[in-house]
Amino acid sequence: MTGKTHYLIFDTAGGPCGIAWTAAGVVRFQLPGEDAATTRRLLLRHLPEAEAAEPPPAVARAVAAAQRYFAGEEADFTDVPLDLAGQSDFFLSVYDAARRLHWGETTTYGTLARDLGAGPEMAREVGQAMAKNPVALIIPCHRVLAAGGKVGGFSAPGGSSSKLKMLALEGISFAPPEPAQQSFGF
Repeated sequence: MTGKTHYLIFDTAGGPCGIAWTAAGVVRFQLPGEDAATTRRLLLRHLPEAEAAEPPPAVARAVAAAQRYFAGEEADFTDVPLDLAGQSDFFLSVYDAARRLHWGETTTYGTLARDLGAGPEMAREVGQAMAKNPVALIIPCHRVLAAGGKVGGFSAPGGSSSKLKMLALEGISFAPPEPAQQSFGF
């Protein structure tokens, strides 16, 4: 991170979110929590020195996009400036690739690894990068699935059920498989 860190807790249709930034860009995004106090606590756990402030224009646009997103409207975060100082080159390449996934698009950890030239054996490392993503939603880690199109894990509050809700906002659903007997007409 570069410079002083500021933050804002704001309301969305999905619940209160948090965003933190430096002069270089957004350093952390906190997905909706149970209430504003919980969201603030989760955000500041990683940035105890951050101070509440009114956001600059680029951050205010990210806040407005997050509010649209949780209202079920298509939102694009590709122009949100990020401050990812301290991240490894591999994580940065994973984040850059994930950031190219648009509303309603998904991929898998293995496909993302292969697209980066790392080979599918690096899928686990891609998963680690997603699990440590400091700006979930802005870097849409919820759009990266496990092998076979399974949902996979999600390190945000609510775990994979939050991931499912976010994907559902984008029109992606995971219906439970029908029992085998029904497929044979029993």
